[in-house]
Amino acid sequence: MGKGGRRAYAALSLLAAGALVLTGCSEGGSKGSDNDKQDKENAERQQSGITFGDAKASTGPAAEISGAKPGGTITVLQRDSFAHLDPGQIYVSDEMALSQLIHRGLTSYKATSNDGEKHEVVGDLATDSGTTTDGGKTWKFELKDGIKWADGSPITAKDVRRTFERLFAPFVSNGPTFIQQWMANTPGAEYRKLLPDGPYKGKHLPDSVLETPDDKTIVFKFETAKPDLPYALAMAGYSIVSEAKDTKEKYDKSPMTSGPYKISEFKSGKSMTLVKNTNWDPKTDAVRHQYVDTFNFEFNKQFEDSTKAILDDSGANATAISFTNQVDAGNLTKVLNDAALKSRQVSGYQPYVGQMNINLSQPEMKSKEVREAIAYALPITPFVRAFGGTDAMEVAGGLISPTVTGYDPKFDPFGKKAKPAGDPAKAKQLLEKAGKVGLKLTFGYINTPEGQQYSTAMAAGLEKAGFDVQRQEIPAETYYDQVSKVKNNYDIYHTAWGADWPSASTVIPPLYDGRQIQDGASNYSHINDPKVNADIDAAAALTDPVKAAAAWNKINEYIVKDVVSNIPTAYYKQTQIAGSKIGGLVYDDVIGGVDPRRLYVK
Repeated sequence: MGKGGRRAYAALSLLAAGALVLTGCSEGGSKGSDNDKQDKENAERQQSGITFGDAKASTGPAAEISGAKPGGTITVLQRDSFAHLDPGQIYVSDEMALSQLIHRGLTSYKATSNDGEKHEVVGDLATDSGTTTDGGKTWKFELKDGIKWADGSPITAKDVRRTFERLFAPFVSNGPTFIQQWMANTPGAEYRKLLPDGPYKGKHLPDSVLETPDDKTIVFKFETAKPDLPYALAMAGYSIVSEAKDTKEKYDKSPMTSGPYKISEFKSGKSMTLVKNTNWDPKTDAVRHQYVDTFNFEFNKQFEDSTKAILDDSGANATAISFTNQVDAGNLTKVLNDAALKSRQVSGYQPYVGQMNINLSQPEMKSKEVREAIAYALPITPFVRAFGGTDAMEVAGGLISPTVTGYDPKFDPFGKKAKPAGDPAKAKQLLEKAGKVGLKLTFGYINTPEGQQYSTAMAAGLEKAGFDVQRQEIPAETYYDQVSKVKNNYDIYHTAWGADWPSASTVIPPLYDGRQIQDGASNYSHINDPKVNADIDAAAALTDPVKAAAAWNKINEYIVKDVVSNIPTAYYKQTQIAGSKIGGLVYDDVIGGVDPRRLYVK
């Protein structure tokens, strides 16, 4: 998810771990059997995966929300203003949530259950989720009739072509790069060479890559199979841009929109107002609603501020919500235990999984017995406690999140769910067997209050097993830059990563493909295992989502259990609340927060 998980759903350890600045206000560790019901639900939810919907599933209007009525104004309290409104630049959670209301793409996620837990990928501007006859090398999309921009002009294949061609231009530097890399058939920033100036100097992508034979038809052509294209196209970063209104850099502050709402006013850092887009036709949209008249956004509201205002529930606060702010640590336990607030709160998983990386480029870390000793000794309780306890975190067994297809709640090779405080006795036996008792372990930790707290307690747990732990602080603003260096001086360090879509294809390759090792890359443990590399290629070629999910999970299990390079720590969760007059309140697993498309004023 972006570089080091700093982008996408939220900037992970810098922004989103900001989203999880929860002090130890509730019990640490795992609740053991209390998680059984949750695990069972997770397993059932992920078994079938997320399917690709046909034309019928993609036809609007969206199913009515029970009890919903039109009208009213909702106040949206947000910590951060929107840095980007240009779809090509959108890759953080706040902007992705806003995008659900103002932008549309070729595909989108449609919730198929009322609780926001089951989904399918459907056609959004396209008539279906795409068709391929060659296993995913060629994908064809047809645009729906009656789709328009907010100014009333029709959305055509020319707009789609412009959307993808402009992603190669130098000024587009903050959004996802999956499809650009697939088009250029190259990893990393090399993709820009395919169209260095974008479409702005008269050049275009060749028809052998992207073809638009008429105003309704779009054909993507890749050199190798890309079975995940319908998922990727549903990302906010690939929403469609107007060719006629493309103002290059200026588009980032004033985009032409196509969703049910348009921007009537934006004061960066202060406020934003959304009003209804009268040129949006619900018959063309299978996923969105337009119940609310106006959304008024107020920025610079810290989690404590938004929680306090919404709990107050008087006046405008009764119709207040935050799309991405969660309940602050000081109020979390109180909110979760207050029966009167049950109908006004939602909780769910974020797509992030925390993990302790063992740096395989360090000579002493090449011993598997040493790595296994670290895995058994490492206490997870301090990490969970630092972020607010089990209300904010769940002890992880593997590297695949409960929000991702293929997740297995039973996988836990080092017994972390049963023993979240670690197993120093077993670890010490392994160290003695390796003749490494007293081995110096350099622990690089992020210099935040949470990092200070969990690293101190984790170090103490490792020392019980016989390690000599040296903690070294790393400034938060350069943390991922430091740990992503191939030759860093740390033996262990914690990172977190979230899937870009609900497939482990956006988790396993960026983090564990040995061919991706370079300064700045996301392979933090510097794992370069021939079996992992080969299995990644095999899994990436599978076109059946269910088979692919199983293949990715096998790689996850092999990395954790057999390579022992990455020790899972926790699955990230969050709780959000709304005013008593907010209807349609649902936590959506794919969005990773409140689904703004369903909201209405009671």
